Amino acid sequence: MTDDEIFNAFEAGTFDAKTFSHKMHIHVGWIYVTRLERLEAIERFADRLRAWAIALKIPGKYHATITWFFMLLISERQTLQSAKTFDAFIDQNSDLLSKSPSILEQYYTAETLASPHARTHYLLPDNLNIA
Repeated sequence: MTDDEIFNAFEAGTFDAKTFSHKMHIHVGWIYVTRLERLEAIERFADRLRAWAIALKIPGKYHATITWFFMLLISERQTLQSAKTFDAFIDQNSDLLSKSPSILEQYYTAETLASPHARTHYLLPDNLNIA
């Protein structure tokens, strides 16, 4: 799929849930931050993701802190690097795809991410062992 096709399918809520991997989350987030102003990109992506989870009857799957954290990180890095393609972006930021350890572990305690409040509100990083 092209970036336009991915963006349009996500906006319309017609994206195939079976292909929406973590990497695709990052890809869609990158598309949003390259097309929209930072705050609009984050809010719109979060709204669409939340609406999609509701439509798929898995509303508890949406996690505000994780969504906002990744979108802020993607936006910051894209601003600094100005990658022209997602492949170029991910080549420079492969740590965003790592599952074990996840980049989240560098910034958040497990307790914070597991909290109900973190699911519904963006919480600032609380891991005081940040390198």
